[in-house]
Amino acid sequence: MTSEKESFDPSGPLHLSCVDWNNEDHRRSVAACLVQGVYNLERDRQENRQGPQALAPPWWEFAGFKLDEKLIDVDLSIFGAIYEFTSPSCSEGTPRCIIAFRGTLTKGDARLLDFEVDLDIIRNRLHRTPRFQNAMQTVRNKVAAYGNSNVWLTGHSLGAAIAMLVGKSMAKTNVFLEAFLFNPPFVSAPIEIIKNKNVKHGIRIGKSLITAGVTVAVKARRGHHQQMDGKEDPFVALKKMEDIGAGCVERLATQNSLGGLVMSAMGKESEEPLHLIPSANLIVNLVPAKGFKQAHGIHQWWARDPKLQSTEYNYW
Repeated sequence: MTSEKESFDPSGPLHLSCVDWNNEDHRRSVAACLVQGVYNLERDRQENRQGPQALAPPWWEFAGFKLDEKLIDVDLSIFGAIYEFTSPSCSEGTPRCIIAFRGTLTKGDARLLDFEVDLDIIRNRLHRTPRFQNAMQTVRNKVAAYGNSNVWLTGHSLGAAIAMLVGKSMAKTNVFLEAFLFNPPFVSAPIEIIKNKNVKHGIRIGKSLITAGVTVAVKARRGHHQQMDGKEDPFVALKKMEDIGAGCVERLATQNSLGGLVMSAMGKESEEPLHLIPSANLIVNLVPAKGFKQAHGIHQWWARDPKLQSTEYNYW
């Protein structure tokens, strides 16, 4: 059964008759629509919608893109897509290639593998999944073909996690890609349900102090081993920073995950948590949502005249 949100005419950004690639709202809107295109590609596959019945193409064609390749997982579901810009006149800042990844589907035959990959995110094992490895190789190939500045990444929810990890992995090889990450997953204790602001603030401070303390201990131990084998901490490979001054505790806590540090201190393998990145422009939609589904949805990110709050976090 077709949902109205899958159809471009009633649900898409019809106000974007001409995309201005120097306009941040336009860039974000197009990136979000290309993710919706991936959702529709998989739904078209499941519903066997082909030709004129397919609902996916309008979501990229309106912005001047063509579908270059579908990214297929081991269960034959479509989890990503490669789009190429086809317009003959490219203004400065126009990407030649955008690679998009969808989030978790709760219906259809793709949901089981999607849920398995979601669990891998919680366990910091996304890097081991065939889905990530496929995405990683695809991005490497496109960067080699088009260059760093011409390739963008985008994804929603689970797809944002994949795009983030790909971007981090590329950054460690000095390849920095523009990325639009919509509602990326963040595994944390649900302290936001606590109504008392002082209690919440106290919990955050306590967690930061503990994390910073464990970080110092683990880094001291890790520093000894790095001198022995010549390897560098993965986060340091992204960002050189002196941990001094008034913000020392907060910076140390931001760079590390308490669970990962404890595992490392115990001598067990632990991949760095997905959410640890050196800088980001965090955009929050200030329009009240009617529930979790709407608050987490992709459609809000191409709305006309959005009420957004943007904050830049930079720990370089």
